[in-house]
Amino acid sequence: MLALTVADGNLVSDTVPDPEPGPEEVLIEVAAAGVNRADLLQVAGHYPPPPGAPAWPGLEVSGRIVAVGGDDNSALVDTEVCALVPGGGYAELLAVDAGLVLPKPEGVDLIDAAALPEAAATVYSNLGYLLGRHKERPRVLVHGGAGGIGTFAVQFAHKLIGAEVWTTARAGTQERLEALGADHVVDYREGDFAAELAAADGADAILDIIGAANLEQNLKALAVDGRLSVIGLQKGRTAEIDLGRLLAKRHTVTGALLRSRPIEQRRQILAEVFEHVWPALDSGEIKPVVTTRLPFRQAQEALGLMEAGGHFGKIVLENY
Repeated sequence: MLALTVADGNLVSDTVPDPEPGPEEVLIEVAAAGVNRADLLQVAGHYPPPPGAPAWPGLEVSGRIVAVGGDDNSALVDTEVCALVPGGGYAELLAVDAGLVLPKPEGVDLIDAAALPEAAATVYSNLGYLLGRHKERPRVLVHGGAGGIGTFAVQFAHKLIGAEVWTTARAGTQERLEALGADHVVDYREGDFAAELAAADGADAILDIIGAANLEQNLKALAVDGRLSVIGLQKGRTAEIDLGRLLAKRHTVTGALLRSRPIEQRRQILAEVFEHVWPALDSGEIKPVVTTRLPFRQAQEALGLMEAGGHFGKIVLENY
């Protein structure tokens, strides 16, 4: 089969052996792969795949099951699915743990479904605790609301949590973010999200992709008993923290990645995503925001778009 492997910091089309599904795996004929910042980091040599994963990038795919590794799963053949994977999505075929595979939502095109697994699992695993277990209308801040994770998080917080949704984003995206459910959009270049949120009694939850550069302001923006979830380090990994404020306001600061979690945790997250999030995708209440589709042969261009920033929603590679 063909796969997009990494050579000297670039993606190259290469012929590699066809994967064989193990006893708890299915084999997916890949229709599309979502593009994530982690792919960009991996190609640059900064985010190697975990042991046992294919050496080429790709953390989420959609496609059709063409074979199964266990006798009990034969009914799954020909099912249209999407999957969260530890790597290897930039290829024609992919063997995936069956517990990381979800059916394509009824209301979603098969190509666009490739944009769902990473965003849905990331957002749910960091904000899902708010479902039914918080005050009537929590206040949630999503940093980078115009990105792939952000556009999903805004919808999730608005539709499923019933939150008052704040987001930081570049100028010119306000109307599109408000259409997804954002109540307040702060221009991250010109605005002061911490001051504005503090004036509104603070955020109950913050989802942050920026890292160190945002830490002090995030803690200022948090309400008493608020929780900061760090899921990215785009602007640094080391910062000082005012422990006095942390104690006085009973803040919780967490950090999490999906790819490095044990397989049992990833299976559990996907099972809960299917239970709590998939019905909203089936009905069209939440939709993947895919604004750029490129063929696999233009994967390097797709990574260039990711690196440049400024795109709205997800970038997806089509396998044709």
